[in-house]
Formats: sequence, C-alpha cells, structure tokens
Amino acid sequence: MERFQLLISSSPWFILLCLVVGAVYAAVLYQKKPVWGKNLNLILAACRFVVVSLLCFLLLSPFIKQVKNSYEKPTIVLAVDNSQSVALTSDSAQLNNLLSGIRSFNQTLQDKGINVDIQFLNSATDSTSLSRNTFTGNSTNLSQMLSNIQSNYLNRNLAGVVLVSDGIYNQGSSPEYLPYNFPIYPVALGDTIPKRDLNLKTLYFNKITYLGNKFPVVAEVHSTGYAGKLAAVSLKQNGKVIEKKNVSFRGNNDVQEVNFVHTANVKGMQHYTVEIDAADGEFTAQNNIRDAYIDVIDGKEKILLLALTPHPDIKAIKSILEKNENYQLEIVIAGEATPKESKYDLLILHQIPDNYNNGLAMARKFIDSNTPVWYIVGAQTNIGQLNGSNNAVKISSRMGQVDQVTPVFNSSFNIFKYSPEQANTLQKLPPVAVPFGEYKVPASAEVLLYQRVGNLVTNKPLLVVHTDKTRKSATLMGDGLWEWRLEEFNLTEKHDAVDDLVSKLVQYLSAKEDKRKLRVYPIADEFLDSEKVIFEAETYNDIYERIYGIPITLELTDDENQTNKYTFTNSEDNPRFEISGLTKGIYRYKASAQVQGKAEQVTGEFTVKDLQLEALNTTADHTLLKKLAEQTNGRFYLPTQFNDLAASLSANPPPDIIQSSEELLELIHLKWLFFLFMTLLTIEWGIRKYQGAY
Repeated sequence: MERFQLLISSSPWFILLCLVVGAVYAAVLYQKKPVWGKNLNLILAACRFVVVSLLCFLLLSPFIKQVKNSYEKPTIVLAVDNSQSVALTSDSAQLNNLLSGIRSFNQTLQDKGINVDIQFLNSATDSTSLSRNTFTGNSTNLSQMLSNIQSNYLNRNLAGVVLVSDGIYNQGSSPEYLPYNFPIYPVALGDTIPKRDLNLKTLYFNKITYLGNKFPVVAEVHSTGYAGKLAAVSLKQNGKVIEKKNVSFRGNNDVQEVNFVHTANVKGMQHYTVEIDAADGEFTAQNNIRDAYIDVIDGKEKILLLALTPHPDIKAIKSILEKNENYQLEIVIAGEATPKESKYDLLILHQIPDNYNNGLAMARKFIDSNTPVWYIVGAQTNIGQLNGSNNAVKISSRMGQVDQVTPVFNSSFNIFKYSPEQANTLQKLPPVAVPFGEYKVPASAEVLLYQRVGNLVTNKPLLVVHTDKTRKSATLMGDGLWEWRLEEFNLTEKHDAVDDLVSKLVQYLSAKEDKRKLRVYPIADEFLDSEKVIFEAETYNDIYERIYGIPITLELTDDENQTNKYTFTNSEDNPRFEISGLTKGIYRYKASAQVQGKAEQVTGEFTVKDLQLEALNTTADHTLLKKLAEQTNGRFYLPTQFNDLAASLSANPPPDIIQSSEELLELIHLKWLFFLFMTLLTIEWGIRKYQGAY
C-alpha cells in the first residue's frame, strides 16, 4: 500500500496566486472574439491556464512524500540437527516418524499463513531435503546454528525457532549461555539413558618425534556398563598390531588409561591406530578406534656453543635450548675439546674471539662456511678481532673501560614478535658490563635491545641482529644471561621473558632460508575429512619478487599409492587451491611448474583425520534443551507432540509486521509532468494551427 502527500515550503496562499497568474494569462490570450467558436476557445484557454498555473506552482519547489507500507508474515525457523548422532541413536521407524512429523508440522503452519524456513546444521545441506540421508553431519555446533539464525533474521518477523535436536554438541560453546531475541521450542530427540558402550574418547601423543627415539601414545578408555570386565586395546601401524594390552574396569562408569611406548624406526609421516576390541552387547563400535599421525624427523637442529671458559651463562643457555626437542646442543670449551661435527646450524661464541687467541681458530672454519653466529661479549673478548669477524656491529672501545647497562627492548624491532609484558620485564633485570665506547650499526642490522645507563636510554645497542641473507648473525654486548634468568624468576617465578628472547633469537638465526622460486604447501599439517584441504602457492622471480599467472601441477598420492592430478594457476587475487572430499590417511604431494623457463618442484606431506565426533557421545541432553526453552519463553516438546506444537503456534499466530518507508521527491522530477505539459501544449498548438490562427 502506498500513500502520497503534497508538501510545499512556502505559504499555501501562493497556490492561489499561481491559479490567478494562470487565469489572467489565459484570459489575456483568449479575450478576443475567436474565429473558431466559444466552446473551443474555452478549451484552449483551459489548456493554457493549466500549463501556466502548474509552471508557477513548480517555482514553489513542491515535494511529494511517498509512504510505502509492506506486510511481512510471521516466520518460524525449523532448525534441524542433522548430525550423525541422531541417526546413530534412532532406528528406521523412529527416523521415519520424525521426518513425517516434520513434514506435517511444516504443512500445518503453511496452511495457517505462517512461513516455515527449514535450516540444517550444515548450511550446504539442501533445505528441501528431508530424508534419512539428511542426518550425515559429522559435528554439532548448536550455538553457531542459533547465532546464525539470530543474525540472518535480524529486524524480521521471526516468531520463533523450533529446534529439533538431541541436545548433544561437540563443537563451539554451550548454546544456553548465549542471549536470543526469539523463543525456542525444542523438540527433543534421542535417549537420555547412557548406552552400554566402550569409548576411546582421547588419544595423547607428540605430533613430532625423532628417528630412533621412543615415544608414548596414551589412550583414555571410557566404559559404561562393563564393571568388572576386561577389554583389549591394541596399538597398530599400517594395520599390523605392534602391542596389545588388557584393561579392567572397576565400575559401571569408569575411565582407564592405557600407555604404549614405541620406537620410531621409519622417518616421515607415520600412521598409528589405537583400537578397542568390540565387547558383547556394545551399543556401537564406531567410537572404539582413534588415529595418531606422527611425523618422524631424521635429525635435529645442531647447535655448537663454543666458550672460552666455563661460565654460568652456558648452563642458562643449555637450560633454555633443552626445552625444544628440535635442538641438539653441543658445548665445547676452547682448548679442552674439539667439535664432534663438521657442520652446524648455529654457532654460539661465548667470549670468543678472546684475548688469548684460544677459540677463534677453532671457530674460523664454521664462520668461513657462512654458519650463522651469535657472539656473546665478555671481559675476555678481543674487541679488535670481534670487529673483524662479525658484521652486526663495530665497537670503538677504550681498553678496560666498561659501562653497567640494563636492557631496553626496541619497539620498532620486527624480525620476530615479543610481547609488551615481556619487554617490560626486561627493564627490571640487573645490569651487565659492556665495553665503553662508540658503536656503529650497519643498515643491514636491527637493534633488538638498547643500552640504558641509569635512567637514560641511549642509542647504543645491547643486542643487535644482522639480517644479511648470506650469513645471519647476532651480537650481545655483555654476558650475564644467568643473572637475568635468576632475577626474572625472583620477580615473576617464571623465566618466560629471557627464555622467549633467547629461543626466538636462536630460532631466527638457525632457520634455513628458503631460496626456492616455487613454494606450494598446505596451510596446516592436519585436516579433518569434513574440511577442504587448502594449498598456498607462491612463485618468485630471480630477485624474489612475487609473480603470478604460473600454471602449477599438483599430484596427491594416498596410502594406497593412488595418485590424483590437479592443475591450477595462481593469481594475486586467489593464490590458494582447494581440494574437497579427501578421506582419512597420509597424503604425499608433489607440485611442479615452469618458473621463468626453469622447472621447479616441491614435495611434502599432510594428513587427513576422521575424528568420529558424533560417536563419542550418544546420550541425549534434554536438560540443555529444557533450559533453552525456559530462558527464551519457549516450550519443551517430544517428537510425538509435533501436532501439539503446530496447534499451539497456529492457534495464536503472531501479527504481521508492517514495514513503512518514506521517500521525499521533488515534483519537478516526475516524468509524467513533462508529458502532461507536452500533451496540453501540443493540443493547443494543433487546434490553433488547424483553425488558421498560426
């Protein structure tokens, strides 16, 4: 429905003036005795009167206010939990009755003039699909489903949500803690009585281990209804049983841990399975098996700490690096032993080069081979030799003179992230002795820590990092890391600030630069079988600028050596490639492309996991559904009460909502006025022409 109202900004008396002007104009023009008759003269005068009056009226800038009213019928959203747990706990007859009840409910409300929108947990599910095959969702996030409904129907005539669910959720937060602006009418499915079942709910394991190391796999077995019974739990690799253990349950609801220890004897991604043998009378065996994918790495990052003399800093660095299993630290005191390896990923020199020339010769072969170096300056450091061997900083010092300085974090440092809280902790640490003099930092270096003398923050570096791609290095101007760790523990009972600083510095220095011009990699090491596997694709030119439009071939090989080939072209707008429908297992990928006329190739691995979330908990939670109904002024129903729910909603249907909108439009912008003027003037001109007046 539309309503119109004429508005003018001037006094209404001006309308009368417009009519007078039109009448006077027509009278003056047609006052002479016409040759075409009196009646025709009046028609012509009327045409001129209308045209002139309207033109004068338009000079008043009139507006038309147009009010549009639309009526929106109430809508009921039928939110169906189509997860696997519903089908798992319902037989064919129950599912058929449920689907029949949903269809009948839908039709009853439609006949009463109430719109019904059917929505599922998975938005990709066809809303018109109502069959047994609909209940295939492999996870349940009720809070997300209800939140999406609330946002999608904002400012609409939403009369309520009928939630058909068993109340079980395994992702997201509990829906009872979120506010809703609509009533919820739960239709409770499933059985609230726990089933007799064995359940492998949790599996604990390290995702990375090293070739030849032993690693644990811990299985958490839940038992319901098997008090005093035994269950056999097996650890398998590639379908072959490695170890088997029996576990006994003390009560009807019991949890037992089963520990396996295995030696990693094959490198690469390995697939292990923990499985519980099915018990008599068990509700389902789908939750009796879990997968573990463990990446077995051949070799660790090798770090050599070469020191002039024993020092507390050495133990401090050792304590920090031992937290990371990926590091293999070797400590050598100059003159007492020699390094075991010929090549290292990082060299840490403590007070070397020294005044006694004991350590530099030993370190020289690693420095010359462009091994990343971290220099730690001390009282015995030879500053002249340090200037010649390091490229991070040059020191012009006065012999024997030192400053006592405390660290201040450089907020502009961006090689790696360091939290403001930790940076604040650094300023409270005790001072260290550094060479007194002038410091020069090249443009290719970044200061990580500045020196503070008393309360004065200087521009002299305390810790500087050289970012040259040829050989990365860092220089700490004073020793005393052990004192920093002790004082931090005294202040916070933790070592986080100092340990994180050292760990990130070592990680940056020891990380190998990727010089490949083609880089194709999955965005994660693990995916669920319900997710898309997403690859990032990067291509570079000779000076390592990103380039696009390169055709890339991607080959995926599964556990059974079945290979699928894909071809795509990366672009600036979409550098990613997605693959759907992969089943669980270990996948090896090989990407190849011609980049600037040269063949490039990348290989790697990732895993796809099947969590069987819907089989982990099959006991319906009607208490949650009742709370939702109570909190939102709804009402709780059972599947046999669909007719009662439909009758209740249709007996007192909410009223239609009237949506009104107003629009102001200048009258002169109406196209029909132009055609009215043209018609009147054409009629007048045509008659006068016909009568010979022109």
